[in-house]
Amino acid sequence: MTARRRLATLTALAVLVAGCGWGGGGTAGAPSAGGKPAGLTAAGTYSVESLDPHGPAGASAGTQLAAQAIFSRLVRPGADGSVTGDLATRWTSGDGATTWTFTLREGVTFSDGSPLTAQDVVASFDRVRELKGPVAGNFPDTEVSAPSDREVVFTSRTPNAAILGKLTQFYVVPAKAGDGFFGAPVGSGPFTVTSFTPGESLELAPNRRHWNGAPTLGRLTVKNIPELSARLTALRTGEVQVVWGIPDDQLPPLKSDPSVTVQAVPGTAVFTMWFNSRTPALKDAAVRRALWQAVDFKKIISSLYPETGTPADSVVAPTVLGHAPQPPVPHDPDGARAALAAAGFDFAKPLRLQFSGAEFRQFVQAVASDLDAIGVKTDVREKEPAVFLEDLLALKWDVNFQQLATPTRDAATNLGRLYPCAAGRNGYCNEDLDALLAKAEATDDTAERERFYAGAIAITWNDAVGMYPMFVKVPYAWRQGVNGLVLDPSGLPDFSKVTVNPS
Repeated sequence: MTARRRLATLTALAVLVAGCGWGGGGTAGAPSAGGKPAGLTAAGTYSVESLDPHGPAGASAGTQLAAQAIFSRLVRPGADGSVTGDLATRWTSGDGATTWTFTLREGVTFSDGSPLTAQDVVASFDRVRELKGPVAGNFPDTEVSAPSDREVVFTSRTPNAAILGKLTQFYVVPAKAGDGFFGAPVGSGPFTVTSFTPGESLELAPNRRHWNGAPTLGRLTVKNIPELSARLTALRTGEVQVVWGIPDDQLPPLKSDPSVTVQAVPGTAVFTMWFNSRTPALKDAAVRRALWQAVDFKKIISSLYPETGTPADSVVAPTVLGHAPQPPVPHDPDGARAALAAAGFDFAKPLRLQFSGAEFRQFVQAVASDLDAIGVKTDVREKEPAVFLEDLLALKWDVNFQQLATPTRDAATNLGRLYPCAAGRNGYCNEDLDALLAKAEATDDTAERERFYAGAIAITWNDAVGMYPMFVKVPYAWRQGVNGLVLDPSGLPDFSKVTVNPS
């Protein structure tokens, strides 16, 4: 089976299992007095720090989760990894994929009743480019126009065969959106915002004007519960009905709980530890590779992630178009120490290793321990999400840990957006890599794209732009009575069709 077909089968199974609502019963999410529809509370891996999908946090998992509930896209990823229409009912390409024309759905309005037109699409796209947030890197030389109220045309200077996947991270907001808008935004997605406290909670209500019908949930609350023990306790007590991003050591007790269903799906994420190639000590690829060899990732994974972790063989996951297997980097601490010494590495100066999220603490500490074993000092810095993101973009780190997902399921999103010289995201620059990525985006031949991505991944892997230790399965757990939950492989579950059975 191809990677895309495997993803289709497994994702469909996950949707089917969730829809069956295994375990039935329980009181979680029961209707409130007066017979109003039941509500649901969820707690995921990342907090929602911003509701602005175009801003600095636009590519973060928390903001993406909120955005897909509040706003609409021209297209979105389907359950099988293909691209399906959202606001757009059809699209065509021309001039060798330098132009893409989208026809908008008729009668779509924002939640305040105002019509959504092609002018809103244009204004939203212009805003993406003006703000130069993380998503803007997907569209470096693209412009959009509106020949009519229901038609938009994207034009690029060079062929852009991968634009459909990239547009799954582009959300349409009202053209009139201005300062303060994203405190309580108006969108055209399945939910509307009733309250939002950054980093703490987001409360949503069904959008009665949604073009595809309002959700049946009376309320959807996304809570940030940073500590794992508190998050899982909230699930067991019914304070929270859905959680995901669960550590492996917590899965067995959850599976033994008859009131909870647990299911893991193959993910699009890779544990990624970039090296900042602008740091003088890390400019040399031989140094970066030696640091990679110093860490026994196979042992760490088997210890901490026996159920949800698999040693990675590529920069992107097997569920992503463009995945290309690479030879493993052997664990060789003696060789690593010798290579670092030969390169003149300064063992006395600590490397700043940053991460965010308590669930990754043990993994990062294990990496730091292995580096310490060969004499490499690390300054491990666990940061709040907002600070982490700010420092990530400003390159205020030497080694950066992220669970880096590819929601579009196309390597263009991560490879094409994060690794070119112009991106400046990890201090690495290689013109040969840039050329391969450009060629991959310029052809609509899937086999050709995969061949170019394979070359790009080989460069990234061999130059040790980062360490890529682990592919991730995404485990979800939900209480009895929760039905129709779509278990997304990027940790972005869809709640728009969820129902809660009060019996």
